Amino acid sequence: MAGCSGKGAGTLKGMHVKIFEPIGRFTIHTLEDVGQLALFCYNIVYWLLRGPFYVSQLFKQMEFIGVRSISVVLLTGMFTGMVGALQTHYGFSLFGAESLVGSTTTLGLFRELGPVLAALMVTARAGSAMTAEIGTMQVTEQVDALTVMGVNPYQYLIVPRIIASVVMMPMLALAFDAIGVVGSYFVGVKLLDIDSGVFMARIEQYVYFSDLLTGLVKATCFGLIFSTVGCYKGHTTHGGAEGVGKSTTNSVVISSVSILIADYFLTAVMY
Repeated sequence: MAGCSGKGAGTLKGMHVKIFEPIGRFTIHTLEDVGQLALFCYNIVYWLLRGPFYVSQLFKQMEFIGVRSISVVLLTGMFTGMVGALQTHYGFSLFGAESLVGSTTTLGLFRELGPVLAALMVTARAGSAMTAEIGTMQVTEQVDALTVMGVNPYQYLIVPRIIASVVMMPMLALAFDAIGVVGSYFVGVKLLDIDSGVFMARIEQYVYFSDLLTGLVKATCFGLIFSTVGCYKGHTTHGGAEGVGKSTTNSVVISSVSILIADYFLTAVMY
């Protein structure tokens, strides 16, 4: 009986260990990731303040992140503005406030939809490409080859991408806002028969430059977020082609969620 009791106690203890083992493993892995990310960010700041600066790489990344993303940003912005006008017109028509369609849609674009959706589009297109490119270079030892040739990977690969993202995201958000207002004007004035003078007057009355400015500040923060996450995930990639795929997927998911979380806190602080 005593032997059976001891055996049962040992089994129960083993079950407890198996239950808490995944939690401990996850906690340790998370803390390691946080530490590596902190060191990564420190290295970015350190090498950002030192020369040499690879200007050609910076302009190349600005072209890739900004210019090549303009088509998808404009397309998304156009239909976002059009849908916003349709939805707000339906809601305001219930109590006879159709004249507020333009100002409400514009406020939504400037404050939230412009920076957030533009950032998500660029994350899906450029952020994933950052991770895949740097990750491929990592697993094929091209990053080590740069180090051997005396080229610092942070200066050559990472810093230009982050600076380009921070610089180009406000411009893309501004383009998103502009085309979104055009889309909402087309739907509101041409399709829903709202007087064009009233439509524009309400925008001038209720929309301020500060609304646009705070949206551009958000876009700048979002550019910093997705570029940092994308470069970090690419820099820490291992495991060959499969590892590159996992890092790219994780990069897009983490960046998108981080952008939405940051949007809440930025909104709470700014408004």
